[in-house]
Amino acid sequence: MDLLPPECTGERLAWPSPLRPAVPGLLAAHAGRRIAVLASGDPMFYGIGRALAEETDALRVLPHPSSVSYAAARLGWPLEDVEVVTLVGRPLDRLAAALHDGRRLLVLSADATTPGEVAALLRDRGFGPSRLRVLEQLGGDRERMTVETPADDWPRSQVPGDPLNIVAVVCRRTPDALRLGAVPGLPDQAYEHDGQLTKRHIRAATLGVLAPAPGELLWDIGGGSGSVAVEWMRAHPSCRAVTVERDPVRAERITRNAERLGVPGLTVVVGSAPGVLADLPSPDAVFVGGGLTGPGLLDACWEALAPGGRLVANTVTLESEALLADAYRRHGGELVKLAVAHAVPVGGFTGWRQAMPVTQWAVQKTLVRESLVRESLARETPNPLAGDDG
Repeated sequence: MDLLPPECTGERLAWPSPLRPAVPGLLAAHAGRRIAVLASGDPMFYGIGRALAEETDALRVLPHPSSVSYAAARLGWPLEDVEVVTLVGRPLDRLAAALHDGRRLLVLSADATTPGEVAALLRDRGFGPSRLRVLEQLGGDRERMTVETPADDWPRSQVPGDPLNIVAVVCRRTPDALRLGAVPGLPDQAYEHDGQLTKRHIRAATLGVLAPAPGELLWDIGGGSGSVAVEWMRAHPSCRAVTVERDPVRAERITRNAERLGVPGLTVVVGSAPGVLADLPSPDAVFVGGGLTGPGLLDACWEALAPGGRLVANTVTLESEALLADAYRRHGGELVKLAVAHAVPVGGFTGWRQAMPVTQWAVQKTLVRESLVRESLARETPNPLAGDDG
């Protein structure tokens, strides 16, 4: 507000904190008045513009170059080749999902301590050779850019700089770091687990039929280590997931895996399905990796899905396989047997060791299919009141 010229005589109000919950009240309190909102950069790019647009249609936006545009210009980076990650009001761990060798990142900082925290996370995740620059007060008369420094050499005790900053990162992975790709099927070693883990090859096949799309919500029933939910969320930054796990120890482990692999927004519900499902938001897809024999579980998951939703269930037991066969008869879809064998030493030679085969039922819910199934079941079910000629 100090930048306003003297001839601007309007009433001046500072933003309250926290800001977002206060927006509806501020607009209501000044209804009928002309309101001007001061914001830095482009208000529609991780700015106040989104919050205002969600509350009112009477909005005119006058954008200015964002800090991201300024940073790309100063660095000579084509903006279309850069990934932007914001840590303003968001967990630091979400940066981990964006780390890929050779990738250029622009990190929107929460405050002056963010650059040091970014450097520490890079070192912890095997990206210590990554090169960092901090750009401060972009577009102002106090603009400054630090020299390029590897995260490994970032001073642990460096005095924080200006709080208005953005961090530029050129990702470089150490040769011995575990490689985490951008598609489903992360190495099993990426997860902390007690054996309850959907193994890599089965996991990749499972995510393929679940088909995550931006903005969609997954229910992961019987989370185990949370691997399916984690990789669902890694598919796109806007993907969401809720994992249900009845064992509190495993639930804590799922949370650690999610944070470690860059999706700290994963919601973990401790409890047994289907009992806890009624309180969850409606899913776009459901994965059942455990607890299939729980009374009413499959039916509850099916009923929760809207038309177009997908349900995928995996099992290795004959009892659960029988349930999936019945569900396949009633709802259609695809029933497959997945088998994986690994080459292992056999004396001085090499042979195959077969893993337990996995039966998988995958189906997409459609209104047409449901109507046909109901008609078919009605024809197959005898009428107990009919006579011999009925």
